[in-house]
Amino acid sequence: MKAILGLGNPGTQYSNNRHNAGALFIDALAERERIKVKKSGFSSIYGVGKIGETESVLVKPQTYMNLSGEAAIAIIKHYSLAPSDLIVVHDDIDIPLGKVKTKIGGGDGGHNGIRSIVSFLKSKDFRRIRIGVGRPPEGMDTADYVLSRFKKSELSELQESTFEALAILDTLLK
Repeated sequence: MKAILGLGNPGTQYSNNRHNAGALFIDALAERERIKVKKSGFSSIYGVGKIGETESVLVKPQTYMNLSGEAAIAIIKHYSLAPSDLIVVHDDIDIPLGKVKTKIGGGDGGHNGIRSIVSFLKSKDFRRIRIGVGRPPEGMDTADYVLSRFKKSELSELQESTFEALAILDTLLK
């Protein structure tokens, strides 16, 4: 089994902002795979189903970003998973909008959700799918930027990166 966490903040006021790129990814994945992500538990909304041949739990933490580790550790413990069975999907300001990168381990890159997960798991040994949201405009606070909504003109690039992230996930699960 694999746990796929899509990071974001709970509540409609955050639903389409840059920091919720991971949660938006889970929505797209759940729709594609017809997995209902509606169960409540583990400080999350989640659903279980198969992606290809891999039993998977799709997770949208309902903690705020800075406490994402609470949800990650609860899922890991409940399903008796290793950190290597965890795939975390999140926004990354160091990657241009429309681009996606993946990695295993490494630092948190200043991402508070990743920092929280590393702290709770006591491990960096999990996969990450990093969805680029680009850098804030000059003079704009980073926190304000990641909490801002995507512009209409950016939605096609977000959709492209979501499709790329889905393809990357399929490869990781094989």
